[in-house]
Amino acid sequence: MPGRVTAVSSDPSYGFSKPCRASVTLLAGLGVDGDVHAGRTIRHRFRMTYEPDLPNLRQVHLMHEELFDELALKGYSVAPGELGENITTRGIDLLSLPTGTLLHLGEQAVVAVTGLRNPCSKINDFRPGLLTEMFALDPASGDFSFKSGIMAVVRTGGPVRPEDTVAVELPPGPHRPLERV
Repeated sequence: MPGRVTAVSSDPSYGFSKPCRASVTLLAGLGVDGDVHAGRTIRHRFRMTYEPDLPNLRQVHLMHEELFDELALKGYSVAPGELGENITTRGIDLLSLPTGTLLHLGEQAVVAVTGLRNPCSKINDFRPGLLTEMFALDPASGDFSFKSGIMAVVRTGGPVRPEDTVAVELPPGPHRPLERV
């Protein structure tokens, strides 16, 4: 079964959560039309203060809905858009994708995966204790990984709606694992 979009969200102003929409439009090289994080250069409020001219590698935030299922088992109620993502998916292991993977969203839109979302401490303001759930520790290696979704840039614009399919196009090898951006 192919992956699918389960929700889309955007917000024209800075805030933690983003309201769900019937659809969003992705703009090539910019991000989600009307979203505060859209732009060619960094739009992350904190990073804009010291790196304002760097390319925006965080134009679109995608999160796997399976994370919400996992969090529910631990007593946290989280719905699409509440952790600030633009596109919520199901059926795609987003965190295991290599850098440069292309995700075809619906009939037109294509995003290129740039890296992992760095969990923000504001997650604890949203739900106390939730920040610790955004990390996974590998007991064998002692390494930890982020679970709060991935970031991407828009290669081809177009509308994205809930129930759109998500097709994965891996880049040529060797693959580079995702790092935070």
